Amino acid sequence: MSKGNINVSVENIFPLIKKFLYSDHEIFLRELISNGTDATTKLKHLISIGEAKTELGDAKIEISIDKDAKTLTIKDQGIGMTADEVEKYINQIAFSGAEEFLDKYKDDKNETGVIGHFGLGFYSAFMVADKVEIITKSFKDELAAHWTCDGSPEYTLVEHDKSDRGTEIILHIAEDSTEFLEEGKIRGLLTKYNRFNQVPIKFGTKKINDPEHEPATITDKDGKETKEPHRQIEVDDIINNTNPAWTKKPADLEKEDYDNFYRELYPMQFEESLFHIHLNVDYPFNLTGILFFPKLTQNLDMQKDKIQLYQNQVFVTDNVEGIVPDFLQMLKGVIDSPDIPLNVSRSYLQADGAVKKISGYITKKVADKLASLFKKDREDFEKKWNDIKVIIEYGMLSEDKFFDKAKKFALYPTVDDTYFTFDELVEKTKDTQTDKDGNHVILYAANKDAQHSYIQAAKDKGYQVLILDSPIVSHLMQKLETSGDGKIKFSRVDADHIDNLIKKDDNVISKLSDEEKEKLKPVIEGAVNNSSYTVQLEAMDSNASPFMITVPEFMRRMKEMQATGGGGMFGMGNMPDMYNLVVNTNSPLVSEILAADEEKQKGLISQAFDLAKLSQNLLHGEELTNFIKRSYELIK
Repeated sequence: MSKGNINVSVENIFPLIKKFLYSDHEIFLRELISNGTDATTKLKHLISIGEAKTELGDAKIEISIDKDAKTLTIKDQGIGMTADEVEKYINQIAFSGAEEFLDKYKDDKNETGVIGHFGLGFYSAFMVADKVEIITKSFKDELAAHWTCDGSPEYTLVEHDKSDRGTEIILHIAEDSTEFLEEGKIRGLLTKYNRFNQVPIKFGTKKINDPEHEPATITDKDGKETKEPHRQIEVDDIINNTNPAWTKKPADLEKEDYDNFYRELYPMQFEESLFHIHLNVDYPFNLTGILFFPKLTQNLDMQKDKIQLYQNQVFVTDNVEGIVPDFLQMLKGVIDSPDIPLNVSRSYLQADGAVKKISGYITKKVADKLASLFKKDREDFEKKWNDIKVIIEYGMLSEDKFFDKAKKFALYPTVDDTYFTFDELVEKTKDTQTDKDGNHVILYAANKDAQHSYIQAAKDKGYQVLILDSPIVSHLMQKLETSGDGKIKFSRVDADHIDNLIKKDDNVISKLSDEEKEKLKPVIEGAVNNSSYTVQLEAMDSNASPFMITVPEFMRRMKEMQATGGGGMFGMGNMPDMYNLVVNTNSPLVSEILAADEEKQKGLISQAFDLAKLSQNLLHGEELTNFIKRSYELIK
């Protein structure tokens, strides 16, 4: 028997471990299982190269709870340790890692998520235990060792009669951590962190139908046949899938395998994914994984934290900020890389060169996959466009390299359900939709029903109208306009009347003289009496609406950009609603207003103005009530 003191320069290190790591206390189980997994995989390697003269057998990690003794035990059948190795790895190397961590971070409350990065793994056990025992027997022909520490720098190390290879870590759970003696709590942690562990993990037993038993058919006295109950047997309850889909080669997997894995990852997700991307790279870093494109809602924030990050099949986090590009965090799936420490801080990720390369690789891989899907089956890609467009548009905004690649497959649907790439759209409309100043005007609508009359006016001119309705489309249009030669302009169909949106040389002549227009404008402004509306007299086709409400493109776009982030850069604060009331001077109704007496003028203007507001869904409350009442009076 030997006793000793762990060489400690940080005073009262065990209370410090508990205090500074308390917010992460549940990860102790992941750390200890990871140690057991390493011990098992190391033994497997030594056997394969002939350095360990033993059989691996049905090696597994076993987790067990003894509520009466208040212990939680993690037992592996791995490489084990000799007494000398316990002295070296537990009392010296591992503890020095713990000491280094605490010495560096004890005053920095924001950096308590870097445990494994400093080799603290084993000592995280003292976050939940007031005494820890290690009983271990090496694969070498040496006696087993028994190490005990009660949370002070003192320890004992004695021989033990353990005869089977491997290591048992026995945690005597502290009074403030008895939740870790509950089966439900431990099963939850195993499912969260270790459901894809490389080594089978046993947690108790379960009963299943005996596969070798065929229930007999029983006939009762009335001749009715029934099956006898299926005989059940008790088997180990293995909680993990040791060979998940991302560890296999894509060539060995069918669509059904990917669908099953998606359901395994997200059992509460009822919709299938649209398609997947299998990641597999071994240079200049190691990375595997599968990313799924789900059907998306328009709410960007609701989608995040669906990608799970693993290190060698051990769960690390589902907050992949800094590893996965921001726009791809709306995907689902798994990324696994041994090049990322088990415990990492955000600042560590942002500064790490390998992580930045991983992020760039994922972006390129996703872009290449989307380009391949588009090229292989454009019709199918078009059908899925509305479900994936937010991700692609967000990526085009946030990643310049992705923007360059996405221009080849990003789609722009028209109100007639025709899909164009940007280059196709430019080519299709350059002759008809170029104005007299050489600007190429691309028209779009946000809502086919709400903007129907404006869309129809554009279509009557032979113009293409896109339907662009994602929440970030204003930002994307801004980027598309500035990425070319400066001659591409996007205009929503209700930003002005159609002849102003695409000005040609053939101007329509007004039926009203300048004098009549000067007389008419203050009459309409007085009747409208609303500072949000700017009255604008325009000569249009006589069949066009007499009154039309438009929203200036610049003002509306800035307001939309502000709503989704970015508008603040223009220093406009909360921008007010601003509209143009366009009055068609060639409309017979406008001529009638000009010729009418003051009372009739006011009634006609109010009715025409309310009709224009109604067409833009701007008529509500008392105004709508008054409009309905006035309309009935006119009918009478």
